Amino acid sequence: MRIAVDMDGVLANPYAQFIRDHEAEFGERKTMEETIGKAEFEAFPNGHLYCQKAGFFRNLPVIADSQRVLAMLHEQYEVFIVSSATEFPLSLAEKQSWLAEHFSFISWRQLVLCGSKQIVKADIMIDDHFKLLDYFEGQTILFTQPHNQLTESERHKRVFSWSEIESLLVG
Repeated sequence: MRIAVDMDGVLANPYAQFIRDHEAEFGERKTMEETIGKAEFEAFPNGHLYCQKAGFFRNLPVIADSQRVLAMLHEQYEVFIVSSATEFPLSLAEKQSWLAEHFSFISWRQLVLCGSKQIVKADIMIDDHFKLLDYFEGQTILFTQPHNQLTESERHKRVFSWSEIESLLVG
């Protein structure tokens, strides 16, 4: 079985970087609670600019337990990391370097940087955006992030952590 795993919001934590950049620019520190139910660029009005800054994607923190659980999935499944990256051209090299540093067991052949994930064919997709999961034909797992926390879906299995993914997929 093949699993497609998103990077930002699933493996990497962009909210931590948005919060840091917002605080540096405006002198105020937003809390995660303030961002709940808001799209990233609604919660952080200059977030689009932050994403175009060198180092934004390279320096994202790793989401808890993702390295350990993804390593286990890598042993049992055909794993691909799939990221809608071409909107931010600087992110292409940064995401590749970030992945090589934090998930060295993932080969460059398992990294798909694209503009649209609609062409992705896999059995399972793990993502934090409805707009990407809604088009996917296989099993979908919604990784909870502040922007999707208030929206419900019967189609997508919601998880709050990588430990939950471990319980679902590691056998």
